[in-house]
Amino acid sequence: MSISTTLDRTTIVPGVDRELKNRTSLKQTVENTISMAGRGLLKIKRTPEQLVDVTVQPILFTLMFSYIFGGAIAGDVKSYLPTLIPGILVQTVITTSVVTGVQLREDMDKGVFDRFKSLPIARIAPLSGALLADTLRYGIATTLTFVMGFVMGYRPDGGLGNVVVAGLLVIACSWAVSWIFAFFGVVARTASSVQGMSLIILFPLTFLSNAYVNVDTMPGWLQGFVKVNPISHLVTAVRELANDGSFGSDAWISLLGAAVIVAIFAPLTVKAYMRKA
Repeated sequence: MSISTTLDRTTIVPGVDRELKNRTSLKQTVENTISMAGRGLLKIKRTPEQLVDVTVQPILFTLMFSYIFGGAIAGDVKSYLPTLIPGILVQTVITTSVVTGVQLREDMDKGVFDRFKSLPIARIAPLSGALLADTLRYGIATTLTFVMGFVMGYRPDGGLGNVVVAGLLVIACSWAVSWIFAFFGVVARTASSVQGMSLIILFPLTFLSNAYVNVDTMPGWLQGFVKVNPISHLVTAVRELANDGSFGSDAWISLLGAAVIVAIFAPLTVKAYMRKA
């Protein structure tokens, strides 16, 4: 008995006869982004110490600020938690987004992105994939902050569903902000300079906000800045969702601000990346 095997032959079309495109479809862009995000998750798996900041910082900050300021501001720690936990959450997750720009600069210094640039993939994929992978970090920080608050006695009146929505809102806004630091990562010369520039911006925004104290207790000249501070809007939105179960105007302002940031900094980052990578 003879067995005959038929091999399928693929016809190779010469380059001069192909219809070449310099743009990728939305479907391919999404697929390439997911692939690059998988690479980012693999890096975290192989170097789990990258998660130290999002695992230690929420616990440390919650304990430190609650016991230092709780009695002075609210009379006791438990009464201060409804004010503190949303503030700690926003500060922790937003600060974590700085790592995106730092790691991006390190990858570019190692020449990894030079290889990505030569591949037939969406130009934005190496950047958007790295930012998408970092949402895992934001999710860990968000979960640990709420869990730590619950352990200390925080019981959000908005219910579990609104707590989840509040967490997703913070993650979405942090992902948008990470585009700013990704831009710094592309244009800066060193990873340390990225971190330095990012913290100079974040420290005033996070501490000169309503994250820890009521705006009315501040000097009049400072209240104006705090009230227009985007961090204050996000903190208020999280408090309203977690403590009252309401999706108010501050939540919409936060989402609008996030959309504007992505619309501005995503094209700028990709353009700078293609010029420099």
